[in-house]
Amino acid sequence: QVQLVESGGGLVQAGGSLRLSCAASGRTFSTYTGAWFRQAPGKEREFVAAISWSTSATYHSDSVKGRFTISRDNAKSTVYLQMNSLKPEDTAVYYCASKRSPTISSAAYDLWGQGTQVTVSS
Repeated sequence: QVQLVESGGGLVQAGGSLRLSCAASGRTFSTYTGAWFRQAPGKEREFVAAISWSTSATYHSDSVKGRFTISRDNAKSTVYLQMNSLKPEDTAVYYCASKRSPTISSAAYDLWGQGTQVTVSS
């Protein structure tokens, strides 16, 4: 079964850190681009970060640049999102996604995880 499973979410105080993990089964991030999106209540889904399988190029949105870092471990078929200096506005459900294309854009992801809740208290 092809699926993505996120973990690592939780409740943290502002200024704290969390690391999200996205484990893939049935496909590998060595040949699929991995990405993180988030969606806060009442807001549209936001493209947060991506890492290309072919070039290892990364993208981070302006809202998280300098605080969040996407990375991958091909041997574990896992993509990570290290989140530092968390702010209350980072509170959202975070979703992992993957696609065959090596481009680090927000489009064309065909496999999604179930999401993990991140809550940042002030």
